[in-house]
Amino acid sequence: MSAQRPSLSIGIEEEYQTVDPESRDLRSHIQAEIVQKGKLLLAERVKPEMHQSVVEIGTGICRNIQEAKAEIRDIRRQIVGLARENGLRLVGGGTHPFAHWAEQEIYPDARYLTIVEDLKMVARANLIFGLHVHIGVEDREAAIQIMNGARYFLPHILALSCNSPFWMGRDTGLRSYRCKVFDKFPRTNIPDLYSSWSEFENYVSLLIRTNCIDNGKKIWWDIRPHPHFPTLEFRICDMPMRFEESIAIAALCQAVVASLYKLHERNQSFRHYSRSLIMENKWRAARYGLDGKLIDFGKQEEVPVRQLIGEIQEFVGDAAKELGSLEEIAYLDRILEEGNGADRQLRVFRETNDLKQVVDYMITETERGLYAGAAQR
Repeated sequence: MSAQRPSLSIGIEEEYQTVDPESRDLRSHIQAEIVQKGKLLLAERVKPEMHQSVVEIGTGICRNIQEAKAEIRDIRRQIVGLARENGLRLVGGGTHPFAHWAEQEIYPDARYLTIVEDLKMVARANLIFGLHVHIGVEDREAAIQIMNGARYFLPHILALSCNSPFWMGRDTGLRSYRCKVFDKFPRTNIPDLYSSWSEFENYVSLLIRTNCIDNGKKIWWDIRPHPHFPTLEFRICDMPMRFEESIAIAALCQAVVASLYKLHERNQSFRHYSRSLIMENKWRAARYGLDGKLIDFGKQEEVPVRQLIGEIQEFVGDAAKELGSLEEIAYLDRILEEGNGADRQLRVFRETNDLKQVVDYMITETERGLYAGAAQR
């Protein structure tokens, strides 16, 4: 019997910063009841996160990228409105430019308190914000094989999303410092290769049996088979500023999965590379973003990131056409032209030498294009 074809459905989760418009510092949203009010409007599409200055939103299961785009725009618009009604602003960014993690309160939920108890300061210092993209792959064996191939593309996707150059008031010199904060957690970064779903299941079972974890959600890799949903979850991205960036990256993730499934269906596979090699590219992507070079392992040479992203767009072109996502993926050209979020934050800082003005810019970009008739350049 042939494997079930993947639905390639899309789910998107975004984590926003809640910012005081006067100080531009992070501020807890619990007092302002954004999450509670958001739940009344949007039900389970709004959730608290571990730090109280984070608000997470998630779409439903979207059949295509156009549904996801409409839903993300609508949720962002409503949450931005709620924040403004409560004297706050929402910001899309992988880190806040100058907030200090030690000043942030932990949300009083048993799950988060357990993580803090287990990981101590590593968890408390994890003041970061990400974009997660779920792509529906219902056949678990296919999901593992696709994950093996998709690992190669993760640094390239990270380079497009880099949006965290500052940490606690300092220019870190990295385009994605969020990566370096998060990899203090156990079970992060690029996963190993798994030959089968059963090998992956045995790994998870061993960790549970030996009290390393109590469930599969505590495997925080850059891509993972979700433990509860029939999806592959891309977790490597910084939270972008513009919603069009989130959509373009989600469309790329979907097209990568679709392209790799086509190979899998023909009993072929994208060439698999070791975790240690892909980690070299991840470091380069986090450090230099779009301005760096990644290693083309086949040619065994360095290639400019922009060139490699162009090659990926060619690789996924047929799948994107079938999925109807060519227009959304074309926005990647805009990112290559104008820079990712980190590039644009750094540009504002170099012009103003003022991190508060960087936050103001991030607020404007996060709200950009959300309202009917809003000017879009």
